[in-house]
Amino acid sequence: MTPMTADHRPQMSVEEFEELERHAPESVWLEFINGKVVVKPMADGNHREIIAWLQRLCMQYRPDLWLHAESGLKTERYRKGRARADGVLVPVGGLKGQGEWSEAEAALLAVEVTSYDSDTHQRDRVEKPDGYAAAGIPVYLLIDRDDCSVTVFTDPEDGRYRRQVKEPFGASVKIPAPVGLTLETEQLKEFVD
Repeated sequence: MTPMTADHRPQMSVEEFEELERHAPESVWLEFINGKVVVKPMADGNHREIIAWLQRLCMQYRPDLWLHAESGLKTERYRKGRARADGVLVPVGGLKGQGEWSEAEAALLAVEVTSYDSDTHQRDRVEKPDGYAAAGIPVYLLIDRDDCSVTVFTDPEDGRYRRQVKEPFGASVKIPAPVGLTLETEQLKEFVD
């Protein structure tokens, strides 16, 4: 992967990235974050089970919404980034007519589950919250398998979430409006390697 140029210009345009991503093998997920191409690791079984757990809860308590797994979003200021969220919660039908990289306007919540790789800190704890906040996504939910915690980021303003609440696995985690859901997270303990 080529780093950004010395004068901090993106290594390629969004259009060039989308062309590259269209031709990438199916075993690789690419993202375009802060002007650089990032290879996102494939999800392991526990990672996929966490997303399925969250989908079931959303269906049970908010049947008017749907959590789409592995959904491409236009992120960052002026939609110059491309992030493949582990989950995106939208009103039912909210992605209708959208392409591979959906506009973020319909997204009420973006979800990331940490992976066991060297880039997870920078990607999931730093770059993704900033990109999702800049795109105006009201809530970012980080399920962190490294420290067995759930962090709810809210109140996006000027490319940052102004508020974060972090709870350990096992706690009741409140996700405020526009989602309006409380997660009982005891079961997440089962999905930590």
